[in-house]
Amino acid sequence: MFHFKNWAAAAVVALGAITTPVLAQDRFITVASTTSTEQSGLFGYLLPKFKEKTGIEVRVIAQGTGQALDTGRRGDADVVFVHDTPSEEKFVAEGAGVKRFPVMYNDFVVVGPKSDPAGVKGTKDVVAAFKKIAEAKAPFASRGDDSGTDKAEKRLWKQAGLDPKSGADWYKSTGSGMGPTLNTSASMNAYTLADRGTWLAFKNRGDLDIAVEGDTKLFNQYGVILVNPEKFPSVKKADGQAFIDWLVSDEGQKVIAGYKINDQQLFFPNAKGSS
Repeated sequence: MFHFKNWAAAAVVALGAITTPVLAQDRFITVASTTSTEQSGLFGYLLPKFKEKTGIEVRVIAQGTGQALDTGRRGDADVVFVHDTPSEEKFVAEGAGVKRFPVMYNDFVVVGPKSDPAGVKGTKDVVAAFKKIAEAKAPFASRGDDSGTDKAEKRLWKQAGLDPKSGADWYKSTGSGMGPTLNTSASMNAYTLADRGTWLAFKNRGDLDIAVEGDTKLFNQYGVILVNPEKFPSVKKADGQAFIDWLVSDEGQKVIAGYKINDQQLFFPNAKGSS
């Protein structure tokens, strides 16, 4: 015979079995960050250590810097962790973020085919190298995705007095992240501007090698910002700030410094007051 009370009790037990795992989920924050922090392997190394310390999981949206900041502007992330200082300062000035903290740096490199059709290999003047690449109409793969790397590349072309457009025979805009753009560069035997971290982690190099490095114009600074909880009440203020505080602490800075590939350090901590 059907008993409503028994059915109701079973339903409650079943519902509890469905909902309990959801209620037991760990705390988490959403961080909009760059493809370079993800594709270099830094987050795979860094974030488990932060979770072990705090119990807070970090869920990453890996985008170009411009897209990551726009994600923050919509309130769809708790923290942004990116690498274009002027854009970061604007983000804070317009009220989308609370305060910018410097975290670490590395540098950009120009990579290209070992045959070096533009004759730039071993030079340290990146603007002069860009001019020579354009003069030679040597293939160049651009990210074209409004990322921090893309913004840096566009500044260098401007300093060279040039404005190459996608669609030119030699200049290709991929509209994609650093890893896919390096894949395109390898398949085309093209020059490209890459952050050193992703380059060191990149395995499908083909005939590519570093052509230009060491210019101060290739400096690459990263910063982290809490999305403004007054503007976006859904922002997890305490846990987001805990992540920022850990990144700039002595412990977090040492973890960043400890990330290496083939004994090469990919990022160099430089938060104020770090040891």
